[in-house]
Amino acid sequence: MSVVVCEVSPRDGLQNESVVLPTEAKVELVSRALAAGARRIEAVSFVNPQRVPQMADAEAVMSAVPRSDDVAYAGLVMNRRGLDRALAAAVDEVNVVVVATDTFCRRNQGTTTAEACDAAAEIVADARAAGVATTVTVGAAFGCPFEGEVSTARLDEVVARVAEAGADEIALADTIGVAVPAAVTERLALLARRATSGTRRRLHLHDTRNTGVANAVAGVAAGVDVLDASIGGVGGCPFAPNATGNVATEDLVYTFARSGIETGLDLATLIDAAGWLEGEIGRRLPSALLRAGPFPS
Repeated sequence: MSVVVCEVSPRDGLQNESVVLPTEAKVELVSRALAAGARRIEAVSFVNPQRVPQMADAEAVMSAVPRSDDVAYAGLVMNRRGLDRALAAAVDEVNVVVVATDTFCRRNQGTTTAEACDAAAEIVADARAAGVATTVTVGAAFGCPFEGEVSTARLDEVVARVAEAGADEIALADTIGVAVPAAVTERLALLARRATSGTRRRLHLHDTRNTGVANAVAGVAAGVDVLDASIGGVGGCPFAPNATGNVATEDLVYTFARSGIETGLDLATLIDAAGWLEGEIGRRLPSALLRAGPFPS
């Protein structure tokens, strides 16, 4: 058995940090992810730099990252302006977000959920016309920091709208880290019922409440195609209170390797990258493997 891990530390990992890394350090992070075997990397976001200053150098990062036919770089976009920037920067994929609740969607991108669904459909169509792969991520798919519980009925309504856009991939995001394995199983089944044939299923997990690895295991058991993870467990959403890091890539790789699940990623290189990133950011990162090391050592 195998699962694809999309490395999101250069984008979701860095966007919530108080320290803004220079372009050269971001490119180094991408290079270290590549050295560990990552072949899908969400490298940048094309959003308003006044709202997310950590991503202000997206074009510079994309112009400097190593290019290879077997590596796909993704950029997060919110609107047509973001898509235009992403296409000009020669991304291989675009990821557009639709937040499942209106309150959070307004905070995140200034629209209602319904308006975000309409925008996502236009972005998917335009990206496809440009020959770029597409993902639509449903944010707050397991819970909202402002509205609380997100019912399965509400999520089903949003996923149904998102599925109509015909993206190559649909992701469910546990944006604030409230999911548990039972919810992952249930909501991935909901996604499977709504997604059209051939649409990949993806899971974006945060480890706010120490359930990230367990949720990832549940996701693989439910047949998810792609898991997002972040070197060092760095990450968070600037518009979600108390949203802490993504599940650490090295923690997932350790768990999967010991469980007979292939990721194609090298654990020692990931741990080394997490240690380097901790030094660059200047704070202790939540990675368990960075502290404990692998076993057997």
